[in-house]
Amino acid sequence: MSLLRQRKPTGTSNATESDPNIYQEDDKKNKTASKDKNPKKQKSWSCIDSCCWLIGWICVTWWFLLFLYNAIPPSFNQYVTEAITGPVPDPPGVKLKKEGLTVKHPVVFVPGIVTGGLELWEGHQCADGLFRKRLWGGTFGEVYKRPLCWVEHMTLDNETGLDPSGIRVRPVSGLVAADYFAPGYFVWAVLIANLANIGYEEKNMYMAAYDWRLSFQNTEVRDQTLSRIKSNIELMVATNGGKKAVIIPHSMGVLYFLHFMKWVEAPAPMGGGGGPDWCAKYIKAVMNIGGPFLGVPKAVAGLFSAEAKDVAVARAITPGFLDHDLFPHQTLQHLMRMTRTWDSTMSMIPKGGDTIWGGLDWSPEECQSPSRKRQIANDTQIANENGSEVVVSQIKHVNYGRVISFGKDVADAPSSEIERIDFRDAFKGQSVANSTCSEVWTEYHEMGYGGIKAVAEFKAYTAGLIIDLLHFVAPKMMARGDAHFSYGIAENLDNPEYQHYKYWSNPLETTLPTAPDMEIYSLYGVGLPTERAYVYKLTSAECGIPFQIDTSADDEDSCLKDGVYSVDGDETVPVLSAGFMCAKGWRGKTRFNPSGIRTYIREYDHSPPANLLEGRGTLSGNHVDIMGNFALIEDIIRVAAGATGEDLGGNQVYSDIFKWSEKINLQL
Repeated sequence: MSLLRQRKPTGTSNATESDPNIYQEDDKKNKTASKDKNPKKQKSWSCIDSCCWLIGWICVTWWFLLFLYNAIPPSFNQYVTEAITGPVPDPPGVKLKKEGLTVKHPVVFVPGIVTGGLELWEGHQCADGLFRKRLWGGTFGEVYKRPLCWVEHMTLDNETGLDPSGIRVRPVSGLVAADYFAPGYFVWAVLIANLANIGYEEKNMYMAAYDWRLSFQNTEVRDQTLSRIKSNIELMVATNGGKKAVIIPHSMGVLYFLHFMKWVEAPAPMGGGGGPDWCAKYIKAVMNIGGPFLGVPKAVAGLFSAEAKDVAVARAITPGFLDHDLFPHQTLQHLMRMTRTWDSTMSMIPKGGDTIWGGLDWSPEECQSPSRKRQIANDTQIANENGSEVVVSQIKHVNYGRVISFGKDVADAPSSEIERIDFRDAFKGQSVANSTCSEVWTEYHEMGYGGIKAVAEFKAYTAGLIIDLLHFVAPKMMARGDAHFSYGIAENLDNPEYQHYKYWSNPLETTLPTAPDMEIYSLYGVGLPTERAYVYKLTSAECGIPFQIDTSADDEDSCLKDGVYSVDGDETVPVLSAGFMCAKGWRGKTRFNPSGIRTYIREYDHSPPANLLEGRGTLSGNHVDIMGNFALIEDIIRVAAGATGEDLGGNQVYSDIFKWSEKINLQL
């Protein structure tokens, strides 16, 4: 092996060897270069981080504002408000106490969907430490602490509509069940406080709390809730000198109590066995607040695509966020799987079909400017026959009867120009989902592309066709729904089939009790754009919900915004649903009201709060905020203290409900 001769160092090398500082500088440079070549990996910022920071910021701000609210003197808000707007009127309870009104009739509150608290009594391992803690209502802390566990425990059995194995979630009892939905967000609290001002207390006020997820009859099967309501009303009447009760249902609670009035008089075991005169003995008046008597189109959007206008707009603003990043999996799919097990939601599917809600080319309502004002304070005259000045901005015809349209062009086109392919016998094909979707399996994943395409190609759905559509896309859900609810119009109410409980919450398929001295009120807000029909589009998400509201569809001239057609209402329930039965269906002696129970409509025109210190306002017509409306509270207190509908002044109407009702051809 030959020897390698060492190369003679150059002058540069000598200089380098003689200067050790140069080595140190080179080492520093090498280290720096090494760092540059291998930069430290930084954690990427995701939507989950943004969501957590946003939730944290909202919570901190919320609790800080609550701290300030509780820290300042009680008179501070009133002082500032009076300085800005002038003297503040007395709350209704204080005002009526000065007039000498006192306790007379016991009152019963019937909360609606989602406003009543639910607490855990038995759960799986992931819910350790939550015994008798609220899963629904309160701070909703478990939603963001352990969201998938929360969804699991709020979901009912998909076959029975009752508790899944090993889980028991039950309604909170007492007035606290629904006084506040969340800290600082009242539901019944303002009304309860004003009733207390004239002397009411828990012995003559009762919150008829129930598990609002269940079908109405199943609340009796599982919890005996209907029996408890019956017993409590009988006890309150007996302990208050025989004075009949005033019932105050809100939202879906209106349908629940309609079911109760048939159940309580029906013979056991299906009914409560109270006899045909029970309501006449125990009920003075039923004062329905924001009642969806004929259903709400909003329920269709919720069941069809797990969204409504607010969700659709949020998804358009932050694409992908609601679909992926909250749970942190597919959020809307989780919500759809959960809410489709809540049978009560099916009670609010529009009833009466095309007869009530209109067909492809007609509907009772008209598109009008939401700023118009009208008042009709006469219970015999219709529309504006009393000579009140009316300022109405008539806008072009809208096909409200098309509850769902696939594309704005379909929503606008004459029905003769729409080519439709019937979806009902379509071959659904193979499942569209793969194994990655199994965590959030919904009934859409059992449909093939053929079935999804067929739904879109039918193009336009009226209220009558919505039932068939939901049977096609959600057969398991609708199989349970068919056992508990019905959506038609009875041809012959004497037919024994209408004695079944599935018809009891549909006012078009049942009769009011024989109680000629009883009164029924429909109290609701007007003057707010309310969802009535939708423009949809087909999406391509493999694991997602294949249909979405098309928020790009806008046309202010036809009351279309963000893919939603709006009409007059309280932002949740259209005027047609809240007012039709008292305006026409039950007005006088009809086949739906054989004993001629007196009915009254009391509308409350929405007026936003004058300043931030007014909170949600004392003149609100919003579906929930109306519970703090001074005029509504005063009407309720007067009736509870003994007044009648005539004493209140009869009907108070701002909308076109009588005009629209006359357009509906219903056999009475």
